[in-house]
Amino acid sequence: MPVDLLDEAQCALETTLPERGDDYRLGYHLSPPAGWMNDPNGLVYFRGEYHVFYQHHPYSPQWGPMHWGHAKSADLVHWEHLPIALAPGDAFDRDGCFSGSAVVEGDTLYLIYTGHRWLGEPGNDEQGMQQVQCLASSTDGISFTKHGVVIETPPYPDIMHFRDPKVWRRGDHWWMALGARQGDDPLLLLYRSRYLRQWECLGRALEGRRQSDGYMWECPDLFELEARDVFLFSPQGLEPDGYERWNLFQNGYRLGRLDENARFVAETGLRELDHGHDFYAAQTLLAPDGRRLLWAWMDMWQSPMPSQAHHWCGALTLPRELERDGDRLRMRPARELIALRQSRQALAIGTLEAQSRKLAVRGALLELELELELTGSSAERFGLALRCSDDERERTLLYFDAMARRLVLDRQQSGAGVSGVRSVPVAPGQARIALRIFLDRSSIEVFVDDGAHTLSSRIYPRADSLAVSAFAVNGRGTFGEGAAWNLADLKL
Repeated sequence: MPVDLLDEAQCALETTLPERGDDYRLGYHLSPPAGWMNDPNGLVYFRGEYHVFYQHHPYSPQWGPMHWGHAKSADLVHWEHLPIALAPGDAFDRDGCFSGSAVVEGDTLYLIYTGHRWLGEPGNDEQGMQQVQCLASSTDGISFTKHGVVIETPPYPDIMHFRDPKVWRRGDHWWMALGARQGDDPLLLLYRSRYLRQWECLGRALEGRRQSDGYMWECPDLFELEARDVFLFSPQGLEPDGYERWNLFQNGYRLGRLDENARFVAETGLRELDHGHDFYAAQTLLAPDGRRLLWAWMDMWQSPMPSQAHHWCGALTLPRELERDGDRLRMRPARELIALRQSRQALAIGTLEAQSRKLAVRGALLELELELELTGSSAERFGLALRCSDDERERTLLYFDAMARRLVLDRQQSGAGVSGVRSVPVAPGQARIALRIFLDRSSIEVFVDDGAHTLSSRIYPRADSLAVSAFAVNGRGTFGEGAAWNLADLKL
């Protein structure tokens, strides 16, 4: 790779840093030093440290020709930003180093990514594009050498979109899953290799249809989890259905098995992985201790992004531990995140009768644990108001809706630009809802009933909107005892 392209990108990033505004800057979530961030690209454990790469445009806070940003951590809590790993500019990736994977073989760290090239005007799909899969390597985990194209666009008719390789080790071979679009139908393609440089096409592992499956499966991930295979992907082009699929694009999964013919036999339908406003392009990593860890882009295409006015945009979710619970997946915050906790306060709210009560806890960076006691509660709605202004005109609501029997995340008054309501079901007869809530300067992540559901959303309150209230509407709401912690501001 021409060194001057990386130097130029790094210089642009560093030149912007003094101009960056931090009103919405996240304290303990990974976000770019400046410029734009979207998909997590390569998640890998290399020489005793976790490495996270991500789609990055260092020249502006808008999406542009994609580079690979790079950060590492020894503990999943404290992250160090490293120099930009990949920059577009070669013939095969002239217009972008799109998403992909990172793997380790021997003492070498490899990046496998999609090289993108527009055939006409940039951004004009109708004039065509070329997408190929490329390889780069590093022996120090910082500086990477490109090795060019290792997989050309397949010779299927009407294939133009062909991207986001996910690579993993299976037996004596490396395997690769790729998302593709044939006409208006999505495909999951599989490849196999012994040495990462020459790949055999195993064909179509799964085929979809436009109306029921969308038109493209982005960021595929295929892995085994507790004796079942999981196909994790981001479908594009699905319509809302009841309470589901209200984001522009979704992130979901199907359980099944990868058979001896390299076909994925689906045993469940599509299930959304997270039900918040901002969760996309999730990718996983098998940690050295056997845990399946997951990160996602904590934003959504065509959503308000007020931080762009502050010369940065985009963030990743907290790392999560992924487990299987029957035919569903469960996500919990990575256990290492307890290290963020600082001062603790007890939450003893008790019962509220058609009233609102301001709590003693305040802050922009908080973790809260508590239960909503449904048995014996009669309120139409009861729960918490978070990141409240003193007059409570600005606030983010999290509450149980007794009539709909749903837990609701309401950001209608959550600050600059954002709006909308998302929710998850509460089973008939369920006695309580257990909540674990992470607040950062411009985000909320809610883990419900030990990770059976999650809701991840961006919010943009004013810096002085720090209060927390409990409330009950038209009846009695009972809160179990809980706790709140101020969390460390790591200024990532």
